[in-house]
Amino acid sequence: MAKYDEIITRTNVSSLIPVETSNEIIREVPQNSFVMRYATKLRNMAAKESVLQVNTALPYAYFVNGDTGLKQTTSMEWEGVKVTAEEIAAIVPISESVLDDAAVPIWDQVRPALITAIGKVIDEAVIYGIGKPASWPAAIWDEAVAKGHTVDISANGGDLYATLLEAGGLYSMVEEDGYAVNGLISHLSMRAKLRGVRTELGQPIFIEDMRSAVNYSLLGVPMEFPDNGIMSDPTKLMIAGAWSKLVYSIRQDITWKFLDQSVISDADGKIIFNLAQQDMVALRVTMRLGFAVPNPVSYIKPREKRYPFAVLTANGTSSK
Repeated sequence: MAKYDEIITRTNVSSLIPVETSNEIIREVPQNSFVMRYATKLRNMAAKESVLQVNTALPYAYFVNGDTGLKQTTSMEWEGVKVTAEEIAAIVPISESVLDDAAVPIWDQVRPALITAIGKVIDEAVIYGIGKPASWPAAIWDEAVAKGHTVDISANGGDLYATLLEAGGLYSMVEEDGYAVNGLISHLSMRAKLRGVRTELGQPIFIEDMRSAVNYSLLGVPMEFPDNGIMSDPTKLMIAGAWSKLVYSIRQDITWKFLDQSVISDADGKIIFNLAQQDMVALRVTMRLGFAVPNPVSYIKPREKRYPFAVLTANGTSSK
C-alpha cells in the first residue's frame, strides 16, 4: 500500500538528541555568555511573558510633634516590569555524504559551536543592541551613554587610576546611583595599560592570578576579557556594572528538529539549500529567553536618572 504521509517526527529523532542534551545546553549557554554569567537568573518562565513587581515609591517616617501630635501616613507603590521570552534559533545544514564519511561524530562538533554562537548573540543584543528584540531593555552601552555614564580614557591627562577609580571616574558613576560595581568586561588592550597602574602606596590595582577562580581583577572586582568578539571595538574599552541588577529568565523549551525534506531560503525567498534534492540534512535549534533591568526606587537618586552600568571609551566622548 502506497504511503504519502510518512514524516520524521520529534519522537523518531528523540534518541539522536535526548532531553538530557537540551538540559545540558541550558546549563552551558550561560558559561559562554558573559552577560548570563553575571546577570541574575530568575526562575524559568512558564509562558512567553512574565511580570516582575518593582517598587516605585518608598515609605517615609516622620517625627511626631509632642505627646499629642498627629501621626502622618505614608505608602508604597509598585509597577510591573515585563520580561518577554524571545526566540534565538540556528539551522546547521550538513551533506549526507559528509555525515557518512566523517571520522568523528558530527554532533559532538556542532553542539559546542552552537552553544558559543547562542552565547555570543545574547551578549551582542544585551550589550550593544545588535539584533535586539524590541521587548528587551535598551542596550547597556547605549543606555549608559544616554545617562551620562561614560568617561574617555584620555580624561584626567591619561591618569587611569583617576579615570577608573576616583570621584567622577568609571566606578563612581555606578556608585553615585546607589549601586556597587561587581564585574567588568574589557578590551584586551586594557591589560597592558593596567599593569603599570599603582595606588599611592605602590600596590597594583590590576591583579592577574591564573591559579584563582577569578583570573583577573581590578581593585578586587572580577574582570574578564571576552574572546567571543563582543569587546573587539578599540573605541569601546570597558563596561563596569552592578551586573546582578540585570535579570533574565529562560522559557524552558529548548527544542531541536531534524530536517531532511525542507528548503532553506534567504530573506528574499531565494532557495539556498534544497535538502531533499541536494542529499542534505539539517539540525535546527531554538531557545527562548527574556531580559530586563528592573529599576526600583531609591532614596539616593530619582529612578529616571539611575543606571547600574558605566562605560570607558577611546573616542573623545567622555561626559566628564
